[in-house]
Amino acid sequence: MKDITIAIDGHSSTGKSTVAKQLAKALNYTYVDTGAMYRAVTYFAMQNNWFEDAQLQTEDLLTQLDEISISFDFNQETQKSYILLNGENVEDAIRSMAVSNKVSTVAKLPQVRSKLVEIQQEMGKNGGIVMDGRDIGSVVFPDAELKLFMTASAEARAQRRFKEIKSKQQQVTYQEVLDNVIERDQIDSTRSVSPLIKTEDAILIDNTNLSPEAQFSQILQLAQERITAH
Repeated sequence: MKDITIAIDGHSSTGKSTVAKQLAKALNYTYVDTGAMYRAVTYFAMQNNWFEDAQLQTEDLLTQLDEISISFDFNQETQKSYILLNGENVEDAIRSMAVSNKVSTVAKLPQVRSKLVEIQQEMGKNGGIVMDGRDIGSVVFPDAELKLFMTASAEARAQRRFKEIKSKQQQVTYQEVLDNVIERDQIDSTRSVSPLIKTEDAILIDNTNLSPEAQFSQILQLAQERITAH
């Protein structure tokens, strides 16, 4: 048996990162949260005041792309991975609603996607990796041995995201979160570069009415079957 590449794509707030982390831990694989990488670039732009209202000063960001260093580390104490932006732990900072409202604007830029895809492919070139995002099975690893596409109703996803944000003591309304989910779906699915799509060979996982436990059991079985087959 050889280590395989597992690509998990899907809509925002479908729990891709959570199940990818669980799967990586169960298989002793490396986990990479590509959504966090796009959030980190967005946070970098916000730190430099390159947003005027919702408008991004694109040229300012693109000229500084080479100054951005993104990596992941693992906290042995908490048993959780976290993302580093130019050496700084920004795991919590990138999860704010302010970043959520702007990340799709940054993620649709071809130059940003090209830079991050290159980093992602380098991370996973030897297999033994679980990577989640929007274009992992379609662009980053089109030959991945296992591809999953996760979805759920917009209302179910908004409710989950709303609870997550409120648990971090951030002020937000359910309607704001729902509007953000719907807007991100639209932007992610219609952008000209690497749009969010379900590839023909991806297995659809609709978790609108699926418990986290049932979902993980189903996905782990799929992974083990593919690993055994290879």
